[in-house]
Amino acid sequence: MAQTQIACPNCRRMITANIEQLFDVTQDPQAKQRLLGGVSNMARCPHCGFQGRIATPIVYHDNEKELLLTFFPPELNVPLNEQEKTFGPLIKKVTDSLPPEKRKAYLLKPIANFSYDSMVKLILEKDGITPEMLKEQQDRVQLVERLLQASSKDVRSEIIKQNANLFDEQFFALFSRLAQSAAGSGQNQIAQTLLEVQEQLLEETEFGRELKESVGELEAASKALQEAGKSLTREKLLELVIASPNDARLRAYVSLIRGGMDYQFFQMLTERIDKAAGEEKQKLETLREKLLELVNEVDKQLEARFKQAQELVEKILSQDDVVKAVQDNLPNITQDVVDIATQMLRQASERNDYARMGKLQKMIETLRQASTPPEVEFIEHLLDAPDDAALEKILDANKDLVSDQLMETLIGLVAQVDQAAEQGNPEAKALSEKLSKVYRAAMKFSMRKNLA
Repeated sequence: MAQTQIACPNCRRMITANIEQLFDVTQDPQAKQRLLGGVSNMARCPHCGFQGRIATPIVYHDNEKELLLTFFPPELNVPLNEQEKTFGPLIKKVTDSLPPEKRKAYLLKPIANFSYDSMVKLILEKDGITPEMLKEQQDRVQLVERLLQASSKDVRSEIIKQNANLFDEQFFALFSRLAQSAAGSGQNQIAQTLLEVQEQLLEETEFGRELKESVGELEAASKALQEAGKSLTREKLLELVIASPNDARLRAYVSLIRGGMDYQFFQMLTERIDKAAGEEKQKLETLREKLLELVNEVDKQLEARFKQAQELVEKILSQDDVVKAVQDNLPNITQDVVDIATQMLRQASERNDYARMGKLQKMIETLRQASTPPEVEFIEHLLDAPDDAALEKILDANKDLVSDQLMETLIGLVAQVDQAAEQGNPEAKALSEKLSKVYRAAMKFSMRKNLA
């Protein structure tokens, strides 16, 4: 987005604003969130206090859904032929950015929208969002806009009280995406306002307080596991779980070390229950019930992730040109996808399904030839940091790379290196301490980022 001098819609004095007219999702996946979230083309006037959306022509493009939309604010009172002159260069930029095989007929017939809301509705409908879901999403977006435009903290508090039922997990997920998008696209004023609002939401909403507590408990659980280090056995894990001060700490342990809560772990817990009596027995039974529920919840999330990965692998295998299909889907390919493809190759080999084996081998080889996963490359960069200050500086300069995928990759590497170290590998022993240090720093940074 370009910094542009515009006249404030309220007092007409000149102000600086980030104006964005082209939202090309094909080239910039974050563009959709900036548009749908209502944080694009927003401005704040330092002279009169105005804060709101700036009326500006918009072109929206999504090649995958063959969607090309235009919107020209009616309040600008621009004749149709002049509107076309504005849209022409933007649409040409869209077309020029596409390879020849992706330039289809829809590019010649952009769909004109007469209101901002109708454009948003059409985008969401293409995503399979029902009118009811759309209404809920619009309510949340409008609530974000009202919070951003509130003249003071007290006014925001009143808005929060009046809309208590809307501050749920979906709202905070939307809010987090908007904040990340605003920061990543250079909308510093909007990003700062979103940060201020988020801090207030974490203090004044029930879900916010629960979320803040969860992050704190996650850090405490992570610290306890790190301190246990190589001495962390099922027995030690059970002691930590039993000593959990609240349900948030239990949830943190399950999310961090689900693999350790296997059949043997629950068998040990059951043996403790059988030996206990009275209140202690009841407490342990309640603990077992909660743990089983939390483990089941995590397993369902993992199942959904692997199902999504499996569907992507099958989609790639269904294409005639597997190599091209892999290259087209590289941004969507995670470690889960690689694991599923490897598992499918093993199964195909056991069945002597040579046709499927050939496609899977081609897919895996193409992935191997692709560039090093950004998570691994970033971890190597972190390991080169000479001290804690440099490590923190690298993390701060690469906020977008500090993701769930990075943390999962780090956890996997820590486990592999620790295992090699236990087997007497001297190089692994040296790397283990450094990698654990990187993991702890990344974990703390990730939690601060989620609160920011």
